[in-house]
Amino acid sequence: MQVQLTVNGKSITVDVPANTLLVQVLREQLKLTGTHVGCDTAQCGACTVIKDGHAIKSCNVLAAQVNGSEITTIEGLAQADGTLHPMQAAFKESHGLQCGYCTTGMVMSAVDLCKHHPKATEGEIRELLEGNICRCTGYQNIVKAVQQGQAAMAA
Repeated sequence: MQVQLTVNGKSITVDVPANTLLVQVLREQLKLTGTHVGCDTAQCGACTVIKDGHAIKSCNVLAAQVNGSEITTIEGLAQADGTLHPMQAAFKESHGLQCGYCTTGMVMSAVDLCKHHPKATEGEIRELLEGNICRCTGYQNIVKAVQQGQAAMAA
């Protein structure tokens, strides 16, 4: 079947079997490997992307289900000249990562969180990030990065 999407601002059409997951299209067909697969069960959040303005876990969504949608991956956040999105810059500056495997999903979830909850408190940030698992850190620098990114996005 054919699936039409706008991915990181570019219109694309892909031919896929009906059982193809969105994460497979992104990683295997479009070579956007910043979207990670960590658990295959939508538990860890490493595969988080933005679909039509809302964060989703791309490992449990069929490509056919997002036909006609606008998808933003981690590769689509930075500006064309390489300037990082405020949330990406905040994660870098606040050391909101360790091994980096969860980072792309954390950043995408944090962008969505700040868009829909621009005045989230530390407790709310922790609660709203519950769908993303980091196996390396104690989350303190992740929360700090989200707070910094939140302030930069509001400015």
